[in-house]
Order: sequence, then structure tokens, then C-alpha cells
Amino acid sequence: MRDDANPIVPSLETGTVPNQEKLRKWFESKADARILIVGDIERRLTKVLAPIVPHPTVKVRTKNFTSYYKKYLRQLKSGIKVPLLTDLMGVRIVCPFMDDLAQAERLVSDHFEVTEVDRKGGLYSHKEFGYESIHLLIKVPDDLTRVRGDAGCDVIEIQIRTILQDAWAEVEHEIFYKSEFSPLDSHKRRLYAVNANLFLADMVFQDIRSYQKNINTQLVERRENFYHTIERVSDSFIPSQASAPAPAPATKPQREAVSRDELANKSVDELLLSALTAHNNKQFEDTIAIYSLILEKEQDEQIVALIYKHRGLANFAQSKYDEAIADFTKSLELDKKSHISVYYRGIVRLVLQQYPKAIDDLTLSLEINPYQHYCLFRRGQAYFHMGDYPKALSDCSASLSMEPSNNKVKEFREMILGKLQM
Repeated sequence: MRDDANPIVPSLETGTVPNQEKLRKWFESKADARILIVGDIERRLTKVLAPIVPHPTVKVRTKNFTSYYKKYLRQLKSGIKVPLLTDLMGVRIVCPFMDDLAQAERLVSDHFEVTEVDRKGGLYSHKEFGYESIHLLIKVPDDLTRVRGDAGCDVIEIQIRTILQDAWAEVEHEIFYKSEFSPLDSHKRRLYAVNANLFLADMVFQDIRSYQKNINTQLVERRENFYHTIERVSDSFIPSQASAPAPAPATKPQREAVSRDELANKSVDELLLSALTAHNNKQFEDTIAIYSLILEKEQDEQIVALIYKHRGLANFAQSKYDEAIADFTKSLELDKKSHISVYYRGIVRLVLQQYPKAIDDLTLSLEINPYQHYCLFRRGQAYFHMGDYPKALSDCSASLSMEPSNNKVKEFREMILGKLQM
């Protein structure tokens, strides 16, 4: 070696061997800088990966000398004259789901200088097993080197994996790389089965997550459509003697109605997604037909209660108020804690100007879940139309206490105060 700061490995062909003590001295002189740098990188990556929800776990480590020296000697033995170890500093980004991996890789690439990309496991045949992982080498940011000092390595290895890929990698590393004996063939077959099951589990988790994201998107859109309808029919405060405006007639779909034959072989999950999509497209006849078909198939009471609630919303959108009330009632019978079902029924009765019944329903909804500012607002509307302005004001004030920035409720409160001062 020429000096401790920049060790040059002597060639084994000359019969010389590396000086372990000089290597150790050089290695340990850079250890503090490596520890500080990976800590900085961990904090930066946590911020960089924040857009991914649920958030990935970021783990960091620095290589110890024993592990470093063993790998150093392996590289010498393989014929490499000057060993180059790029994993003195390592980071693992562990994501819950497979579709997070590409986003994590993109975010890292956007914020760091990537010098190398390696996709581990991509070349395995169907007869082989091994962990899959995305490996990136990023250049140590110059500002960190200036502040923390020379780390003895100018790159950091980043591994991006799912939780299950990470679990497999940990076990595989212990079995294959830290043992003197490789597994016997019988053990290898069992390991292959475990790895295949982990891969299948990752796929299943991803499929379920994708389905849930799709369903949730449709549910949010459907809920927003419902609330817009409610605002249209009940936010115009008119004398209680006048007729409440009904929802605008539903737009008929510009195609033939869906047939039962099209739906016959679909699972309940597929039917539910089809129904929500049809609902959001204002194809209400299709929506009601699909929900009715689900009710013929499904036996689980919780799911049946949910379907009745959804079908009630579709009936409401069609101005089929009696059918909507019947559906919400059935949903509540099956799930007596469903504050949403009884709230929806109360809304229909509010639209029908059945104010005492609407108040009963909205009161029951608040007994089940008292933290509903919108329910208080709607019950206040019912009291207002009945001429009970003190109770209307009380509900309005309670609603504003939870949602003080709601301008509609503020306007309603001013209207009530005006009535009380008459």
C-alpha cells in the first residue's frame, strides 16, 4: 500500500497478501463519516418518498470491517486486482406493495444521481428461486462529503423491495451466504415452494390493493354525486308550505341496458365495481339491476347491508323515494349500527317534507355517531321547516362547532337568527 488513506491492493500473483491491520486502520478512519452520511441519506429519503402512501420503511446500515474484509478477500480470490466495494453504505427501501416499487425508484432517480441500476431476480427461470429486488447505486451528494468528510466510498447502495421480498432476502442471506454448506436438494425444493408462495402473496396483495383503490375512487365519486343532489334539493331555504324541489330526472344511458347474461359469470367483487361505475356514469337502471343481482347471490349480512345502502342511493337518484326508503330500512335492519343508512333515510324524508320522521332518523343517526356535523346541519333544516327555530339554531351552532369554516352553515345560522328576531 502506498498510504493508509488510499490503499492499493497488491496482486496475489506476486505472492504478496494484503495487510489487514493497515486496511482496518484505513476502514475505521472513514467509519464516522459513513455513519453520519447514511443518517443524512435516511432523512432525505424519508422526505423524498413521502408521496407514497402507505409510506415505505427506510433502513440504513454501514458495513463492519469483518464483513468488508471477507468480501475484499473474495474479490481478490476471483482475480480482481484492486477490489472495489460499493456497499460500504447501504439503504433498504421496503414498500408494502409491488406497484410502489417503480414509484420509489422514480423518486430516488429524480432526487439523487444514480450511477447504476440492477434488477435482481429478473433472469431467474421458472425452475429457479431467489429474491427479487431493485438495486441502485447513487453518488454520495457533494454537500454531504463536504460536511461529513471522506467516507472511503463515493456511492451508496440502495435496495428497493416489498416487505415479502425483504423477508425472503434476509432468510436467503442467512441460509446461502452465512453457512458453510449449501442446502440439500430436498431443502432447496422446500425453499423454492416458500419463495413461490411469497411471490404469489405479493401478487395477491397487489391485486386486492388495486381493486380497493378502484372501488374507493368510485365510492368517493358516488358519495360526492349524492351530496351534490342533496345540496340541490335542500339548500334552498323556502317557506315550509312550498313544495321541495325534486332532483333533476336522471339522464338515460345512451346505450342498451346491461343484460343479466353479461353479468352472470362475474364475481360479487366484479359486480360491485361494475355497479359503482354505472352509478357514477348516471346509468341508474343498470346500477339497480346489478345491485339486485348481487343481492340474489350474496349471503353475508354485512355485504348485503352495504348493497341495500348503495341501491338505495341509486333509487334516490331516480327519485324513487319509496324504494330508497325501503332499501335504507333493510340496510339498517341488517346493520343496526349503520349511522349512514339511517342518515340517508332521513335525507329522503327531508326531501319528501316528512319532517318529524326525518328528525327521528337524523336523531337516531346522531345517537349512533354523534360526530356528524352534516347530520346536525340537516336536522337543523328539518327543525327550521317545522318552525322550531331554537332547535334549528342549536343544531346549527353544534355543526359549526365541528366545522367552523362551513359557509353554508354560517348562512343558515344567519337565516335562523333573522327568524328569531322577527
